[in-house]
This record gives sequence, C-alpha cells and structure tokens, in this order.
Amino acid sequence: MASSRSLALALLFGLLSCYASVVPSLASSHGFLQCLSAAIPKPLLHTQSSPSFTSVLVSSIRNPRLFTPSTVRPLCIVTAINASHVQAAVVCGRRHDVRIRVRSGGHDYEGLSFRSERPEVFAVVDLANLRSVRVNGKAATATVESGATVGELYYAISKVSDRLAFPAGLCPTIGLGGHLSGGGFGMLLRKYGVAADHVLDATLVDANGKLMDKQAMGRDVFWALRGGGGESFGIVLSWKVKLVAIPPKLTMFRVPRSVDEGAVDMLTKWQEIAPALPEDLFIRVVVSKQVAEFQSMYLGTCDTLLPLMRGRFPELRLNRAHCREMTWIQSVPYIYLDSTATVEDILNRTTSMDTFNKATSDFVHRAIARDVWVKIFAWLVKPDAGIMIMDPYGGQIGSLPESATPFPHRAGVLYNIQYMNFWSADTDGSAQTRWLKDFYAFMAPYVSKNPREAYVNYRDLDLGRNVVVGNVTSYTAAKVWGDKYYKGNFKRLAMAKGKVDPHDYFRNEQSIPPLH
Repeated sequence: MASSRSLALALLFGLLSCYASVVPSLASSHGFLQCLSAAIPKPLLHTQSSPSFTSVLVSSIRNPRLFTPSTVRPLCIVTAINASHVQAAVVCGRRHDVRIRVRSGGHDYEGLSFRSERPEVFAVVDLANLRSVRVNGKAATATVESGATVGELYYAISKVSDRLAFPAGLCPTIGLGGHLSGGGFGMLLRKYGVAADHVLDATLVDANGKLMDKQAMGRDVFWALRGGGGESFGIVLSWKVKLVAIPPKLTMFRVPRSVDEGAVDMLTKWQEIAPALPEDLFIRVVVSKQVAEFQSMYLGTCDTLLPLMRGRFPELRLNRAHCREMTWIQSVPYIYLDSTATVEDILNRTTSMDTFNKATSDFVHRAIARDVWVKIFAWLVKPDAGIMIMDPYGGQIGSLPESATPFPHRAGVLYNIQYMNFWSADTDGSAQTRWLKDFYAFMAPYVSKNPREAYVNYRDLDLGRNVVVGNVTSYTAAKVWGDKYYKGNFKRLAMAKGKVDPHDYFRNEQSIPPLH
C-alpha cells in the first residue's frame, strides 16, 4: 500500500507544483487518499497509479473529444457499490479540500462528470455499479439507482408489464442519474411530459455526507433535483418514479423525405401541426443534408393512425406500408438503434469511441417561414455540416407551469432543436465546430429570445462558464448560462443550493451557485 501511494504522489507532483496556489496541497491530497483507503475496499479505489485507472476512467466516456492527453484527470475514481462508499468520498473530500465529481452514464455533453477544465485536484465517484432497478407493477412505480441506464430501466419495466412505461429518453446508454437531473424527454413527451415530472422521491448524499430522502431534504431541494442539473446539490443515489400507462401495441414509423420530394413544405407544415396533434401522436424530425426523416410513435393502431394523418398531415403521404405495430419496449431499439436490433440490445452499455461530437440546442416559439427552411437546407449541405434533431412539444408538456420543476420549457414552445456535428480522429474538428457555431448564429432570429433558451441535458460550455470568487461560484457570472437553461427558475435553484450546499462544495464549470 505504501509503495502504491508513493507512486500516486509522484505522478501528481508535477501537476500540483505548477498549480499550488489554486489546488489543495500535496499533503491534503495524500491525506484524502489515506482517508478513502481506510473507508473503502481497495478494489473500489482506483488511483492514478492503479493498473485499472485508465480502463475505469474511459469505461463510460461517450465522446473522445473530451478525453485527450491534456484532459485534467481525477486524482482517483471511487466505483461505489453502496451508499457508505459515496458518503466516505464526500466526508474525506470535505476534510481534505478535494472536490468530488459524479458520473452515472457518462453522457454529459461536456464531460464535466469526469474531467475539469480548470487545473484542480478532484476525485470522481462513479455510480455505474449502483444500478439496481426494482419495479412495482401493482403500484406502477420503480425505484432505480442513478447508475442504471435508461435501457436497463425500460427492460426491467417490460419484464413486469406490457402496459407500463417510463417517459424518458431515446438513448439506452444514458445514466438515469444525470438524465433525471436535467429533465429527460423522449417520444412520450407530449403524452406525459418530462421524466423529472414523474419523480416521487430521491435519496441524496449532501455536502456533509448525510443521507436524505424527500422529507429530510425539504421541498426546495427536492424541487431542485428534478431538472436542476446534476452535481450541484449533492449526489443522488436513487430515485423513486411513477410509471405511466401505455397500450399493449403501438404504431411506429420512419419516413424519409428529400428536398426533391417536398421536405421544405413538409417541415413548414410540421412545425405548426406537430405540437397541436392529439397527445397520443409524437412526430420528431431528424434533418441531415437534403433529407428530413420523420420518426413517430403513436399510442394506437395503424388503422386509427392513417385517417388521422390523412386529415392532419397529408403532405407526408403516410401509407400502411410505413406502419410498424409493436410493443413499447420494441420501439426503443427501433428508433434509436436500427430495425434489426433486439430488445436485449438496449442493455449494451458500450459506446464507440471512434466519433467525436459537439452539440448545442434551441427552443422555437414561432413557426419558421418557408424561405428560411430553404436557407437551412443550404446550410446542411455545406462541407463539414452537421444535423438537426427536432422534438415537438404541446400536449402534456405544456400543462404544467414553468415553475413546476426547474425544467421551464413548456407552454408556448413549438419544438426543441438539437444541433450536432461529428468528426473522426483523423481531423481536428475545427471545421465542424465552426459550422456549428456559425449555424447557431444564423438561427438566432428564428428561435427564442431574452433569454435564448437551451436544454441543460444538451450542455454547452459555449453558453457560459462559472467564475469562482472568494472560493464560491459567482451568481452573476452563472446567470449568463443559467437563465438560458432555467429561465425564471434559476434564482430559486441558487437559493436551494444555498440551503443544501452553502459553501459550494459540489461545483463544476456549469453548476448552480449558492445564493443566501
């Protein structure tokens, strides 16, 4: 043990000596590791000198853009298997002035769950082994640990009932901890709102290492957890959620239409009718180059869908050959993976590290004119162009007030846009990120304003970064990005942070600042 610690300290010395004024001392880092070693079994503690360190670190990195030789790596990773390990990490961190970052599925778009943009010493608590899912079919509830994936929750529900579901995201490898912390939505959005709307309780480790449930944490902190972003208020170990009703069979379709086939007119029409359709029908669009693919879930049969589409959206020219009737659980791989994928494929946690990406988002309140769509398609055929993914709102998402949860994007929103671009390791990505930045600027007149809204689960550090003043995150600086994600809810989030973490122990480049 002594030689292992010595090697770990030697690896850290170069970093710590360069940044002695802004990071804990070598002695405090040593003390932190000793504290953890006394409280956590050795196989669960991965220091930088451990043979397992790199493999554990990259185990759920979803974007190689965020893992380069210059990435500031954690002092150690704690692969907790019970609450006491998480509590020990927090207690040791507070005692020795080492901050904690928390990773559930690793999908944070800027990698803030496992890396720092600042030269600091920090540790990662990885929740991937805290992944149990318990479904109560009679009560229509599930208790799910934060390290479980969306796919694992969906699969567990399907094993209990074909009449129950959960309205979370499409990507099955997303960790539930981060997903619920930001809101979370998928193809049941218009029928049931965001995933965070259905959280009944949560178990939180606060900045003092204490375990809290809904009653102990209080109304304001419980409100903040359900959409206020991960890693600001503590570490949520598990969630109790309310499941929702679905029919035993539903109808899916994926219909691609090119510009030559009328995609411009279809999108012009879609953006007005999609949010106004019956809430059982959800039609999203993925636009790439000259093609718009309309992807749909209908909570009913093809026989009832076809006349509805003929009456409300005849431009799409949907016919019976497009319909795919299936169970809800079968719809998950159908949309996100491909038509040949099986239900068991949604349990696969691995993700390719071959493709780099960058993303940002917008919300649209007023329909975009046809001539602008022509210009949008011109942007999408430029060299190094990315894609647009658009999810319609309306229905139940707008039935709650903006203050119901921290997720404020509700009534009045027509749809959300996610812009993404991709590149491989043989290019530096500068052309792709420049296209994304320029296209985002082009879209400014046609999307929400004052603030220009964004979705926190599509995190983008270009919207703003925190500034630390006197060892506490500046509320004024954070408000720059905070108003975009949370609108009028940002101040209440900061006040909740002031109650549960007044000294700002849990923080990153876009964490909620404490307001007293």
